[in-house]
Amino acid sequence: MALLVTVLLTWSLSTSAAEPSVTPYFTTDELPDLTVCLPPPPDTTGEHFAHDVMRYFWGKEQRKDPQRAFMARRDAVWDYDSLFAGFSDAFGLRISRSETPEIYRLLVTSLTTTDQMRVAPKKRYMRKRPFVRFGEHLLTYGAEENEEGLAGEGSYPSGHTARGWTAALILAQVNPSRANEIFARGWDYGESRVIVGAHWQSDVDASRVGAAIGFSRLQTSEAFRRQMTKAQDEFRKKGGKTSASSVLSNCSNDFVSLTEAVPDAILEIRYYSTYNFVGRRIDGYLQPTALLTRRAADSLRAVSEELKEMGYRLKIYDAYRPQMAVNHFVRWAENIPDTMMKAYFYPDLDKSVLFERDYIAAKSGHTRGSTVDLTLFDMRTEKEVDMGGTFDWFGPESHPDFCGNPETGVYTGDNAKSPARRSITATQFANRMLLRRVLLRHGFKPYDSEWWHFTLRDEPYPDTYFTFPVRQLR
Repeated sequence: MALLVTVLLTWSLSTSAAEPSVTPYFTTDELPDLTVCLPPPPDTTGEHFAHDVMRYFWGKEQRKDPQRAFMARRDAVWDYDSLFAGFSDAFGLRISRSETPEIYRLLVTSLTTTDQMRVAPKKRYMRKRPFVRFGEHLLTYGAEENEEGLAGEGSYPSGHTARGWTAALILAQVNPSRANEIFARGWDYGESRVIVGAHWQSDVDASRVGAAIGFSRLQTSEAFRRQMTKAQDEFRKKGGKTSASSVLSNCSNDFVSLTEAVPDAILEIRYYSTYNFVGRRIDGYLQPTALLTRRAADSLRAVSEELKEMGYRLKIYDAYRPQMAVNHFVRWAENIPDTMMKAYFYPDLDKSVLFERDYIAAKSGHTRGSTVDLTLFDMRTEKEVDMGGTFDWFGPESHPDFCGNPETGVYTGDNAKSPARRSITATQFANRMLLRRVLLRHGFKPYDSEWWHFTLRDEPYPDTYFTFPVRQLR
């Protein structure tokens, strides 16, 4: 499963090349010494180590849950952008260098400062990591972590956990109303280190204490306090989420597989494949299936039955989309040089404008579970109906009003909005309108930028963004 970011861990004191260079609030000598503040790691003959061993096997059991395993692999990526993206939902605002520069600067400078504290105990104890002791591979072996590099470094304490818990402490100070969500995410971030096999539970537990010690030292820095004020002001100005009006959920109880609800539908789940605007399988798509809420699936079944009488079947490109997939899109959009699929999906656009023009956003209606991307399949010709454009084409040519009026269904041929003066025919426009009319007739509403995108008007979860991965439901 591809990660949002693929990097090798260096585990050096300095941050990776992709991370910004900053001046820490304190030098190493000015920070608490964790070799004095924390006890040594458990002796291998004691009961505490026996608990570590039990937790190692607990972690291996957690890998059987695809969603938890995916989170653990994602949490293994050692860079600031990946870490902050993992906290953005809990925090209530997407954290990035470009969108929240003051919050980003506070976090990076703080973590660069407290990262120094882990060096002395790691060097002193040189504790053997669990995957080395058991002669097994990491869950994350390959793209996310370098086993050889990790094996040569001490396990105690966990640098990942210290970063995650320190970030949680800082973000909860910026937005205290979301403290519950932030600390829950911070806790899971640390447990991910046990699940992947990189750290013992006692490494993780000690790191949380070490993070709290470092956080308390940060509070004594006047520069930290000034930056905290800037970060809090920025959060207020950005209108970040401060209540549970929009929530995340991992519950799939009210979802059904479209292969069961609409058995005649043809599935071509683009985000499970590499033929999409990113060019890689998208995070969270564990199987090439489509899920919808029961209410949306029932309405789509009625759409399918009407269209079958006309000689058509539905072809589904995407339905429910987990938040982790949306996060993948956001990270890809921020990586401006990655234009592998530009010729196929956005040849007329500079990638830097994707956010500005709302082609990519931090939230998607798909994540609420009642939105579907689809087209028509002609049962007579056994081909897709010609809509005059491909799914996920970024440009005005995808708009329902391109070359016509979707309210009246009248074709005008006006292609002035197309940068390259592309056009669609009257027949292609009529095909788009046929799909639109039937979807609207059965309770769906259109999207003004994509002819293939429809959302159930009376969607059951208008304020809930789901996080469970796309896979066949049991």
